[in-house]
Amino acid sequence: MKKSKGIVSLVLIAALLGLLGFTCWQGFGSSHTGSARNINLGLDLAGGVSITYQAKDKNPSAEDMKDTIYKLQKRVEQYSTEASVYQEGDDRINIEIPGVSDANKVLEELGKPGSLVFQDADGNTVLEGTDVKNAEAQTQENSTTKNKEYVVALQLTKEGTTKFAEATAANVGKQISIIYDGQTISSPRVNQAIEGGEAVITGMSSYEEADNLAATIRIGGLSLELEELRSNVVAAQLGEEAISTSLMAGAIGLAIIFVFMCFVYLIPGLAAGLALLIYTGLILVLLNAFNITLTLPGIAGIILGIGMAVDANVIIFARVREEVTTGISVKTSLKNGFHKALSAIVDGNVTTLIAAAILWFKGSGSVKGFAQTLALGIVVSMFTALVITRIIIFSLYAIGLRDVKFYAKKFKKERKIIDFLGKKAIFFAISIAVIAAGFVTMGVQSGKGEGALNYSLEFKGGTATNVIFDKDYSIKEIDSKIVPVVEDVTGDHNVQAQKVKDSNQIIIKTQTLNLDEREALNNALADKFGVDTSTITAENISSTVSSEMRQDAIIAVIISAICMLIYIWFRFKDVRFASSAVLALLHDLLFVLTFYALARTSVGNTFIACMLTILGYSINATIVIFDRIREELRVMKRNDDLKALVNRSITYTLTRSIYTTFTTFVMVAVLYIMGVSSIKEFAAPLMVGIAGGGYSSVCITGALWYVMKTKIGGKKAAKKK
Repeated sequence: MKKSKGIVSLVLIAALLGLLGFTCWQGFGSSHTGSARNINLGLDLAGGVSITYQAKDKNPSAEDMKDTIYKLQKRVEQYSTEASVYQEGDDRINIEIPGVSDANKVLEELGKPGSLVFQDADGNTVLEGTDVKNAEAQTQENSTTKNKEYVVALQLTKEGTTKFAEATAANVGKQISIIYDGQTISSPRVNQAIEGGEAVITGMSSYEEADNLAATIRIGGLSLELEELRSNVVAAQLGEEAISTSLMAGAIGLAIIFVFMCFVYLIPGLAAGLALLIYTGLILVLLNAFNITLTLPGIAGIILGIGMAVDANVIIFARVREEVTTGISVKTSLKNGFHKALSAIVDGNVTTLIAAAILWFKGSGSVKGFAQTLALGIVVSMFTALVITRIIIFSLYAIGLRDVKFYAKKFKKERKIIDFLGKKAIFFAISIAVIAAGFVTMGVQSGKGEGALNYSLEFKGGTATNVIFDKDYSIKEIDSKIVPVVEDVTGDHNVQAQKVKDSNQIIIKTQTLNLDEREALNNALADKFGVDTSTITAENISSTVSSEMRQDAIIAVIISAICMLIYIWFRFKDVRFASSAVLALLHDLLFVLTFYALARTSVGNTFIACMLTILGYSINATIVIFDRIREELRVMKRNDDLKALVNRSITYTLTRSIYTTFTTFVMVAVLYIMGVSSIKEFAAPLMVGIAGGGYSSVCITGALWYVMKTKIGGKKAAKKK
């Protein structure tokens, strides 16, 4: 790169930084387009709408309630992946949708859940609402006129496909009416028999008309008929303090990493720091552009992503330093560093991206929201590391910063190789002991009737107490004054308080309370705050994470692990790399599970986010070590010792493992120190997971592969032929 081109590149990078900074801070126009303030925030940060429906059937079955809740969950995800649906009492269903403030608009768009049937011209019911899997408004081109037309695309269940095939075959040229709550809402004509389980309704004059019809069909496909009981606009559960402290923690953590990278890697570290600022700006802008709802765990996930984004740069610069110490030129060292680090970066990130994609498509609720943020972070971090960092560092070299002292602090060519494999029995014993301690603890706690883990409201349900106070308490006052009283009376330290906007009403969610506990709580609220106990109402509520959602998450994780195993097997040409990587990943997840069991940390939505974060984070460290082993194997001589090769590979990547673990740990530690209680519950197990991931990558993964290599395949595997 010429000096003039280097200057231009740096000017453009500075302009990009300035543009991203302005966009995130201020945005464009009166609506502040692109500004961070316009990012959709979850119910915990910005509040939203709470709607309660009641089943028209006075004695709905548990199975129908369960099925309706799951289908409604899928419906409301059109507003936000963080929307939640749960049962209240025996016949009511509560929906909470973050980021919206007009309950009436939501009710209109969502539709009134009622009965839906498809009838032929003689009035025979040929299809019921429950036979419809999904209905969506679409725009397509008319095959005859070539004009744009608005349609509703239907997807039917397996049983519905059979019914509809028979009905359409018998009614070609005739109309089949769609009847909702006794009124005909559409009467499309059947042009041909439809056997594939998919159909299109045409004839809509606008997209809005198609969208309204699709919404009515979707909501009419529920197992139960529902009627609106009440709707409220609720304020943020955690308030502005949670956002401000998290943002401050992110800024401090970012500054620490920036200084650390400059100190350790000099000019390359400066380039990485600037690229990291661009990464942060791009993430904020893209969250806005893709309309992703941001919750408190989401903020923590982004801050964690900042730490993880350093990983690719550390891999590159560790390689550059190795090249410089061999005596070759700085320019060649830079080129070789980027080239040699490429495979580890691509393999690590693609493996995690596979997991994110499967979680996105197979998961639901918070799992889907997490996957969106994870996938976005992976793509942006790869771009900033491989493109932005490269441009900056070569531009700095082009303008005259070429002395080797700016790029690497020299160390001895011959590094002392640490005998990690010689201590593998000790490492395996430590891991087995820690994991066993977790299972033993869960067994003991379960035997005592306390539950294997400390499941929160999201997993086991509880009691929602509606209280009208004599004054309008702020979220901060609720946390400091009301919540401690509730915790003291109920013994529950995971109380959730939700303020109804523009009123003195507060919804307090606790573990399930019996009649005596409810009365004690009512009396305490009356004594401390002068509440009229006759106005207090309480109902048991179901878990917000339904069994179907948990099943979706488990299936998604299993499929992710299988796909990662297949990818690593394909890339490394050895199933032992893949199997040991997945075993190490399981090891890290069990480490975190042990912490949850021992510390009795609340297991709720943040638990899912934490475990998924570890799933995405830990695999990267393993891939880096395996990439070095693969590289060493290619040049392995006939009489080389495989044990020495593995020890050498781990030693050469040790700096990367330590630095990446440190930078990621710092981000989460600052978040833990400064964050509100909910953030602390998320950050503490994450720190354990990060430390456990660093330990397993250095002490477990290489040893696992070596054992498999030498024990599975015989003695011939120990040496290359």
